[in-house]
Amino acid sequence: MIRSMLQSIRHAVPPIHREGYPFIGICVAGALILFVLRSPLAWLVVLLALWVTYFFRDPVRTVPVRPGLIVSSADGIVASVKEAVPPPELEIGEAPLPRVSVFMNVFNCHVNRVPAGGVIDAVSYRPGAFFNAELDKASVHNERKCFRLVSEGGTRIGVVQIAGLVARRIVSFVEEGEDVSVGDRLGLIRFGSRVDIYLPAGARALVAAGQTTIAGETVIADLATAKVGPAALRWRVI
Repeated sequence: MIRSMLQSIRHAVPPIHREGYPFIGICVAGALILFVLRSPLAWLVVLLALWVTYFFRDPVRTVPVRPGLIVSSADGIVASVKEAVPPPELEIGEAPLPRVSVFMNVFNCHVNRVPAGGVIDAVSYRPGAFFNAELDKASVHNERKCFRLVSEGGTRIGVVQIAGLVARRIVSFVEEGEDVSVGDRLGLIRFGSRVDIYLPAGARALVAAGQTTIAGETVIADLATAKVGPAALRWRVI
């Protein structure tokens, strides 16, 4: 019975990504010091530690892996679905491409995921401003890190991690030339931000502005030419 309860707790409480350990440790140490000083502020720091722990959660995701599917790279709300010119550092042309922008607030999980299997063909970083990531101009002016992905079908997909109003650090988990699978961990942004996914020309987005997405699970586009029913989908847990 005890083993069953522990397994239930393990499934209910998501693991914490290692990037969060230093921040959690600082909060815990600060709270202990304030408790020793008998300061009422200690409880505020405890609440901060709980929020930081929640922010750096890294839940297990069940990923659809049928060829042709593109999944969301971020948890959050779809800020916009539109045709937009990709950042020049992506080097995927100057023509507008379908773009799905997902805004992550400070309560969303910030571990980003790879939208499709393939090879990370190029990685680039551009310093910039820190406008509110919900604004469309954030895609142009904000600090960002770009990933050009060549999918297993040979199509090019752009993923751009964009720093937000309070985000000051973009962390990558993949490198240029690395083989990746759909749903693999791509990176993390601290704290509050946005991810733009540039789809291949002619692709049709399957999500709409205002929709909630789950990184690694929500299908945002289907590049397959043939219609495939739900029974043909395969899934893997990562």
